Amino acid sequence: MSSPRSTPPQRTRPRARRDLELEAGTSAHYEDPAYYTKTYRSRLDDVRFYADYAAERGGPVLEYGCGNGRITLPIARLGLDVTGVDLSSEMLADLRARLREEPADVRARVSTKRGDMRTVRLGRRFPLVFCPFNAFLHLYTRVDVERFLERVREHLAPRGELVFDVSIPEPEELARDPGRAYATPRFNYPRPDGKGMPVRYTERFDYDKIRQILFVAMEFSPVSGEDAWMTPLAHRQFYPRELEALLHYNGFEILDAWGDFDRSPPTRDSITLILRARARRR
Repeated sequence: MSSPRSTPPQRTRPRARRDLELEAGTSAHYEDPAYYTKTYRSRLDDVRFYADYAAERGGPVLEYGCGNGRITLPIARLGLDVTGVDLSSEMLADLRARLREEPADVRARVSTKRGDMRTVRLGRRFPLVFCPFNAFLHLYTRVDVERFLERVREHLAPRGELVFDVSIPEPEELARDPGRAYATPRFNYPRPDGKGMPVRYTERFDYDKIRQILFVAMEFSPVSGEDAWMTPLAHRQFYPRELEALLHYNGFEILDAWGDFDRSPPTRDSITLILRARARRR
């Protein structure tokens, strides 16, 4: 008489350990929309680039990392529909507040979705997908990139295009001493009451060369003597040929590579890389 077979134990996939440092470096910089707006209000070249390209190509547009609408709103004002995806509830709330000040036709052209760009599914396709201003640098691993590009493929219309920009790694920046604080001129930190708080501002850079992640500590010290605080930022460093390989092996072909927002070719002096890509047919 044979012995009864025992049921094999169920295997469970081990949970991935949370990296709190990366989580903070992904979100903290975007928790204060007023400071974000003040810091990047003079950054206009990329706004013009994406708005002009959307006007040439036509919408609707899907924008990953839409934030509080720095690029979203100019595109909508051109008469194009924009769907913005962002992980930051604070930035999206600020975008909705800004939308209330826009004409009704602009408000009607903008829709938002809070979520992770690696997992969000919208159930529709777009001729243009944008991922501006280093949002791509929050994809810290190969798996993160693969998941994101799979979502992009799902959302691209036939012959649709993905356009994104990243900072090119700077050896001098990556080699900085993490123990040294790099000071910049003091400035007025924006407050909800509209009055600025004079602060001293320093930055520290710590590069993890194994994971290719640059950790930036932004340190704010009020001149008045109030408690200082630090805002972390984490950016994966992608080299141009590395990006070329990642796009290729995830089914994309690069149509154009630019070294500046004036669409000039990349050079050895370029600090930004803008790529225009299309999904290859499977």
